[in-house]
Amino acid sequence: MAKRPINDTDKALQQDRSTAVPSSSKSEIDAFLAKVKSAPPSARTAGKRGRLIFGMDATASRQPSWDRACQIQGEMFAATAELGGLDVQLVFFRGFGECKASKWASDGRALARLMSSVMCRAGRTQVGRVLSHAVAEASKDKVGALVYVGDCFEEDIDAVCHTAGELGLLGVPAFMFHEGSDPVASRAFREIARLTGGAYCPFDTGSARQLRELLSAVAVYAAGGRAALLEHGKRHGGMALQLTHNMTGK
Repeated sequence: MAKRPINDTDKALQQDRSTAVPSSSKSEIDAFLAKVKSAPPSARTAGKRGRLIFGMDATASRQPSWDRACQIQGEMFAATAELGGLDVQLVFFRGFGECKASKWASDGRALARLMSSVMCRAGRTQVGRVLSHAVAEASKDKVGALVYVGDCFEEDIDAVCHTAGELGLLGVPAFMFHEGSDPVASRAFREIARLTGGAYCPFDTGSARQLRELLSAVAVYAAGGRAALLEHGKRHGGMALQLTHNMTGK
């Protein structure tokens, strides 16, 4: 069955493998950063805030990661405050065919309220619908980047990759953060990143700090482009600085 784009009625948010995985190796992080270097620069329009779509798998296995993301996302806004700010839209799926998008949020507290109202529910992945929604949004106005966080993939890879190609043509890189070691998800996420000019990076709970730093750096990139990312790296060091070195060669 063809996946439908998220429509306006989907946009109202509602209240509502215990297998150990190794931490991301240095080579995996380096490969991620090198791939980010090839992403097209963020074409932010003068006087406009950057826009980033934050896609998340909210199926049952994701609850611990969802809770961590609620804490991490605030730092994305803080990192971009001096650039004129960042607008973030949350897109998530869960349950039986449920896929929703929030309004664009302009501060961390607003997004935190939206995310804290969501409870994860068992269901199959709908990464294709997240990408379709990103295509629709980018067709209306510039989107600096798509960040996606998930742990598995249960869809028609050919159909999803077709949509990823459309997103790539619109100049929206997808940064695919993969929790765990599922090989099917790894292959799918890598291909989505390649087709959009984005990047793939695996992580686990042991690399939460690195994930936090990388998400903040990607947010700066979406808000202000490579020049802003370079300045951010100089100020904060760590993974942010390594990211800027790989993207700018400085």
